[in-house]
Amino acid sequence: MTRPAAPARRRFLYAALIAGTLPGVTVSLAACASPTFPFMPSHYTFSQQQVQEAVQRKFPSQRTVSQVFDVALSNPVVGMQPDANRVSVRLDARFASPFLQQPVDGVFTLSSELAYDAASRSVILKSPSVDNVSVNGEAQVYTQQINAAAALLATQLLTNYPIYTFKPEQLQFAGVHYEPGTITILTNGIRVQIVEK
Repeated sequence: MTRPAAPARRRFLYAALIAGTLPGVTVSLAACASPTFPFMPSHYTFSQQQVQEAVQRKFPSQRTVSQVFDVALSNPVVGMQPDANRVSVRLDARFASPFLQQPVDGVFTLSSELAYDAASRSVILKSPSVDNVSVNGEAQVYTQQINAAAALLATQLLTNYPIYTFKPEQLQFAGVHYEPGTITILTNGIRVQIVEK
């Protein structure tokens, strides 16, 4: 008795989906679908944690800047700045120099806009800039030089650095090619619009 009921129930649900009588289901599918193909998402969203993991792969890092400062950077913490549509990265820094009696610790924060690089199919950090540098003790005398060193280092390390790379199959469907459009920073992630080429 129960066997015929299960296929009948499945047929009913299938018919209801096709007819659009289950609006909660069809709306949620349509919210992610492109107008051209119902199975191609109109956008991809990746989380702050995914960005954190991508940036973390770059650190720790140690560089000599302008042959004056040895700078060690570690412990990146990624933040979202939706109001400015930028991503921030806070880094612990350790500075050593012949001008300093001993290495000093500090923190600097940079922020960056995002862009799409078609050659690598990646969302990249674009034009990062240093927002704030804080150092301890005697290094405060050299704040201007440390700011310049931090800015140079940020440019060297993170300009065009990929934080998310699309797989080829994410950008094509039924012979039609797509590409990322508008990139929007959310409070807890990044949304990338997908548009037809």
